[in-house]
Amino acid sequence: MSAPQIYELGFIGAGKLAGSIIRGLLRARFCPPEKMIASEPNAQTRGALEKETGVAISAHNAEAAEKAEVIFVGVKPGIVLQVLRNLGATIDHKLVISLAGGLRIASMEKVANARFMRALTNTPSAICRAATGIARGTRTTNDDVDLTKKIFGALGVVCEIEEDKIDIVTALGGSGPAFVYTIIEALADGGKEMGLTKDVAVELAIQTVVGAAELMRESKLSPEELRKMVVTPGGTTAAGLAVMEKLGTRESLIAAIEAATKRGQEMAEENA
Repeated sequence: MSAPQIYELGFIGAGKLAGSIIRGLLRARFCPPEKMIASEPNAQTRGALEKETGVAISAHNAEAAEKAEVIFVGVKPGIVLQVLRNLGATIDHKLVISLAGGLRIASMEKVANARFMRALTNTPSAICRAATGIARGTRTTNDDVDLTKKIFGALGVVCEIEEDKIDIVTALGGSGPAFVYTIIEALADGGKEMGLTKDVAVELAIQTVVGAAELMRESKLSPEELRKMVVTPGGTTAAGLAVMEKLGTRESLIAAIEAATKRGQEMAEENA
């Protein structure tokens, strides 16, 4: 009789975020697809993920939890605790990493005897360009933290923070891509309004944002220093920045981070 298959990584829920992590880990060659298993209730999502990635797929959470050494919980925050209760002893003493915003480790530790951590990441993990914040629980070992850093380090930038700051990471890193897409969309719409075709405007807007970000990372210069390199008094950039200041663009982005952070804190209270 052959020994049961043991997987390095298991995913409870394989929707947009968990699916992005799976794709990113494969892209980074962190581990081969035959070392990953994912459970997902949606048959269409299961089929698409299996066909694209080759990872093992199950319709049953318990199978993924039982057969995997490290477990990621990628279901919606409102059902995480019920999923953990249902798994019960299956996850005892295992490293379980929650991907959910708005749900504290203390709440998870009350319902299951696993070594819980949280990892708040984003969908650019699919192309190994993620921004991730991780937080440890009361049962977490240093080896758990090292492994989690290694996993998410393969997907991009990872920072360990205290859990009481993780709602900020949810807002900045998790929700942040949506804010950036809105900025790109607005830049492209501006170009289109001034006469560019949509395709050209979108392509230039994307490259402008990517190029500016990469220059800031490589140069180590501050946003103010880089901005001064572009602005000339009375020029086109100065005219555009004046309008942005008048309309409160900077203030609206700060307010977006604040609102998303507060919503994460509210969700944590709701899901306690």
